[in-house]
Amino acid sequence: MNILGLELRRSAAPGAALITVMIGAGALYAATGRWSSGWMALAMTMREYLLLLWPLALAAGAWQGRREHRARVGELFASTARPRAQRMLPILGAMAVALGLAYLLVTAAGIAWIITTAQHRPLLNFIVVTAVGALSLVAAAWLGLGIGRMLPALATAPALGVAGVLLIFFSVVRFPDWLAAAVSPAHGSSPFHAYQTIDNRVSGTLAISMTALALTGLLLFGAGGWRGRTAALLPAVLGITAAIAVVPRDQDVLNWPVDPVARQLVCTDDTPTVCVSRVHANVLDTLTPLAREGLTMLAKLPDAPTAVHEDTFSHVLGDVRSTQDGVVTIEIGIDGRGGLAHPAAVVPGILRRLGVEYDGNCRQGDEAVERAAAYWLMGRKPRSDVGLVPGMIFEEPEINAEAVTLWQGLRELPDAEALARITAVRDALRACTDVSGLLSGGAR
Repeated sequence: MNILGLELRRSAAPGAALITVMIGAGALYAATGRWSSGWMALAMTMREYLLLLWPLALAAGAWQGRREHRARVGELFASTARPRAQRMLPILGAMAVALGLAYLLVTAAGIAWIITTAQHRPLLNFIVVTAVGALSLVAAAWLGLGIGRMLPALATAPALGVAGVLLIFFSVVRFPDWLAAAVSPAHGSSPFHAYQTIDNRVSGTLAISMTALALTGLLLFGAGGWRGRTAALLPAVLGITAAIAVVPRDQDVLNWPVDPVARQLVCTDDTPTVCVSRVHANVLDTLTPLAREGLTMLAKLPDAPTAVHEDTFSHVLGDVRSTQDGVVTIEIGIDGRGGLAHPAAVVPGILRRLGVEYDGNCRQGDEAVERAAAYWLMGRKPRSDVGLVPGMIFEEPEINAEAVTLWQGLRELPDAEALARITAVRDALRACTDVSGLLSGGAR
């Protein structure tokens, strides 16, 4: 233990841990909106950042691995009666402890940010994904130690760092999904929807390959000749082969699998009913008055929706939206603090198609007509969706100008006739018929 403590103070381990914490925490807090929605988003973002942290651990291990060569004490140590393993284990332990704790510290920094807002806590999956991420850093450091001792050139560490980045990047973009899941610590970690997780079978497969790489690094670090170094490759070959053999082949498991509990709806006890997914349950209180304001405006139309649900289908690949009578769905965004993003977009989002769900097939809509009708119900002048609707960054200015003209025409009509024309637009949207011209013309 005294030797381990000495290595923790004087080896490259504390420096590698400090760099890991600085880069990891800096990357997390530079983009809190990517993971502030929940625990699994945080765990997956940490895994995604292994694109940087894994090569750094590999390079740090290689730098430490050439220490004996750099100090020119290799022959001196080889002439002592002390077993090689006894000399190697403290530095292996120091690198493992330092980098494993560094990964956990960065994760803890993320937890501190979301602890009061993220109410859905899938602890088992979170622990598994985090543990495999920490294991992968240890495996990279040990593999780097072995390669650095075998090739103690000054260029080995930076070359391994660059190779590690290229390996992870190309494994994600070029390898088949099943192969990337077996060997890449960053596979499947880029968030595509709020209910995303990493299947425990995929995490288990990666744990096998990372453990095999760690064993290969350990054996390389302790090998005394070419026979030992050749034999050290065996765990990597067997481990990666085993991982490839057991990795799932189902695309729904490999790519962006859904956590069904995170997707469940949590609703208000009173009416009008407002529901959000469980992973977004913390914004229900903020969303409810805005959603009910939108429903009140829609209630001017006959047979209007009476409930608002979060859209839990649009961003999940392969899912078909299930529509319910009397329900209008909206998308929910989470800001960098874990609260409701774009609250000003809630009411326009509810009235956007006059409460009619878009099925993905109808091509009879007219954005200017729909916007003019929605803003008449809101009692406001139409405005551009850019900066209001999440994700909208480009829009033809003529669309809003036409909507303003139509809205002004509606305001000149008696309320009953204007409402009748808007109802005709809503009915045409439901029937997927042409809505153009339904708001035009003078009073009849």
